[in-house]
Amino acid sequence: MKRVFRIGVAFILVLTFFAGQMAFAENSEVKSYKLQPVRDHVSMVKKLPKQIHRFGFHSGYHFEYPDAVRGIYVTGHSAGGAKFNTLVNLIDNTALNAMVIDIKDDWGNVTFVPDEDSPYHEVGKPYIKDPQKMMKTLEEKKIYPIARIVVFKDSVLAKKRPDLSFLEGSQVWKNRRGESFVNPFIKEVWDYNVGIAIEAAKLVFQEIQFDYVRFPEGFETRDTILKYGYGDYKDLDMDNVQKRVKAVTDFVAYAKEQLEPYGVQVSVDIFGYTATLPEAPGIGQNFSKICENVDVISSMIYPSHWSDYYFGIPKPDLDPYRLVSEYAKEENRILARLENPPVSRPWIQDFTASWLGPGSYQVYGKAQVEAQIKALYDNGIKEFLLWNAGNIYTQNVNYTLQ
Repeated sequence: MKRVFRIGVAFILVLTFFAGQMAFAENSEVKSYKLQPVRDHVSMVKKLPKQIHRFGFHSGYHFEYPDAVRGIYVTGHSAGGAKFNTLVNLIDNTALNAMVIDIKDDWGNVTFVPDEDSPYHEVGKPYIKDPQKMMKTLEEKKIYPIARIVVFKDSVLAKKRPDLSFLEGSQVWKNRRGESFVNPFIKEVWDYNVGIAIEAAKLVFQEIQFDYVRFPEGFETRDTILKYGYGDYKDLDMDNVQKRVKAVTDFVAYAKEQLEPYGVQVSVDIFGYTATLPEAPGIGQNFSKICENVDVISSMIYPSHWSDYYFGIPKPDLDPYRLVSEYAKEENRILARLENPPVSRPWIQDFTASWLGPGSYQVYGKAQVEAQIKALYDNGIKEFLLWNAGNIYTQNVNYTLQ
């Protein structure tokens, strides 16, 4: 009899607990949560209780951080098209284990179509037609999912909101490739991108990778020519270079703070040469300051992207091992000085830079890719990402050199 009574009490307590949890979900607006206009949405994030970790993601997905991330870049078109299966098979049959997938691409498009009430519905493109199906495949294949979000290079937002961009006369400024940027000084631009990052977190991406976290290249030559606002940085007692550095660094710190309730890792792509300078004056990147605010730093160290005689190497593209090794030594020195250094996960080259011209480039294949990986391993760096804009990767590469 006592046993029956105890079971009955326990049953009532369980029912009471779950009723309370359901009421809490209703009252906290978690259950019916929809992305609000960007400012309202970000303010709501701050109010979420700590115990609702990655709220709304109890969908059965399960991802684990690999022994070391070895990943490839995947466009939205590839992720949503026939090439996706080819790339999954590549990972399934090699030591690769991660995908960096475009969620906001280089033009500013969101690569899937969010709900109609999302402020990003209009900029959504049906490149990835079924994001949940894609994520389920990644889970089944144990592929670590990273969402790439291109931040300040955004032709879509610049065209829609010229006041958030840089103006040349009365027109939105474009670089030589016809691309426009939005203004890192403006907080509304920060919130816009953080909101997209939260959309990616809701899809159960385990990491948000921010790219183009910078001003346009060569901005130091046009900062007094173009028309743009300084936002909260207008009256700071510092020169324009330091204002740019502070704005970029502040964005990274802000994004990481806002994403904390979602339990995602935060990474940033950065020019490789930034680590070799006190700071890059035009684009506003300071390697050490950015590293203090991220979980992972991904320097783009493609041998083809360094000028002749950098690190004393006459033609860097022709000497991938030495270039990557020299960079790794420099980066290691800087990270060793930080109290809490991020994981180093560089981008390496799996493409041929024929535009460099005869005598300055070579065809990249198995030997060249493995040379870069070996240079990283020899310097204690175990993680890396492969870049090929067309998502065509070299076959038969030994990614662990074992």
